[in-house]
Amino acid sequence: MANLTTEATVLFDFSHWLNASEVTSHVSFYDEISSTLSTTISNGTLPGTEDTVWTWEDIVILTFKVIIMGTIIIFAIMGNVLVIVSITMSRKLHGITNYFLVSLAIADMLVALCVMPFNASVEFFGKWLFGFRMCDLWNSFDVYFSTVSILHLCCISIDRYYAILSPLEYPLKMTKRKVLIMLAHVWLGPTLISFPPIFLGWYATSDHLEIRSSKPEECTFEVNKVFAILSSAISFWIPCTVMLILYYRIFQEARKQETAIMSRTNSMSAIHNIHRGPARCASLVSGFAPSSTRTSASHQLMIPNNMSGAVPVMRREHKAARTLGIIMGAFILCWLPFFSWYVTFTICGEACDCPQPVITTLFWIGYFNSTLNPFIYAYFRKDFREAFMKTLRKLNCCRSRDPNRSFV
Repeated sequence: MANLTTEATVLFDFSHWLNASEVTSHVSFYDEISSTLSTTISNGTLPGTEDTVWTWEDIVILTFKVIIMGTIIIFAIMGNVLVIVSITMSRKLHGITNYFLVSLAIADMLVALCVMPFNASVEFFGKWLFGFRMCDLWNSFDVYFSTVSILHLCCISIDRYYAILSPLEYPLKMTKRKVLIMLAHVWLGPTLISFPPIFLGWYATSDHLEIRSSKPEECTFEVNKVFAILSSAISFWIPCTVMLILYYRIFQEARKQETAIMSRTNSMSAIHNIHRGPARCASLVSGFAPSSTRTSASHQLMIPNNMSGAVPVMRREHKAARTLGIIMGAFILCWLPFFSWYVTFTICGEACDCPQPVITTLFWIGYFNSTLNPFIYAYFRKDFREAFMKTLRKLNCCRSRDPNRSFV
């Protein structure tokens, strides 16, 4: 019995020692954290930015980034929602071409919702916060939506090509059913170069995948040469080349048609003046014109009137082609710097590496394109201006203004 009492006493003392040492270790652990945080705060560092001292200059730069990125995101969302709602509500804008514009606005809006905020969070926090698979999803969305956007522009250039070069066959070639099939291909096709290659790891080297697995706080997108060449060719270079060729033919034909219209108009005016000459002389002398001469003059006036019905339609098509050409040019200017760097860096390697701020700037210049299109519509198209103002008035977002004021 004495032995049992002794053993129990020893066990109690040992347990008491363990608890005391555990408490001591916890206290020392929290003391260490407290000391570290105190040192961090006193040195002006922030959590997640180890050994980084934040100066006023850094804070100003970060604030500037937040303002610029936030403005781009907000205007991209609001502008493209305005395009979608205005086209949907306005019967005047229910044309075949505007199916493409609504779909493009949806793609641009999704860029602002699914891509831009994640990039902005990396710039703000200095690291990736959302895990390994979300990094793959974000990179997939980035590749996917940029490809979807340029394929929309490619379809629009095809639509304008038929409208200008084959106006009589246009209603047969660009039916609602064919447009919907084209849009289905535009939305489904880019998945082949975005989600499967990225989620299955085909896009990167084995070394890069190992680094990503060991460092989930980093979300870099370093691709192998095969993926870089194929994805950039499909996403940008081939569609861009097709669009440039089509728009070159469109503007050639548009110039030819405008020259023909001016020539015919001048010819009809000259003929009209010739036939009107004797009648005018007779009326000056006798006070009235002979009936036969009056009939002849009226007949001559009918020729330009018959042609005048086609002129506004043709000019409207030309103006639409010009506006959509500006949209295409804006897209190329915004994304050309990024895709040039993308291919050059992949082929050239570290010798052609750029500082991270430059790479970030290239990304956001590309993202900025999603904000531009609504402003291009509003600036160059009177019908869009009217629809935008009507929509905003219904939402009580702005005062009544004169929508007929033209900028061009």
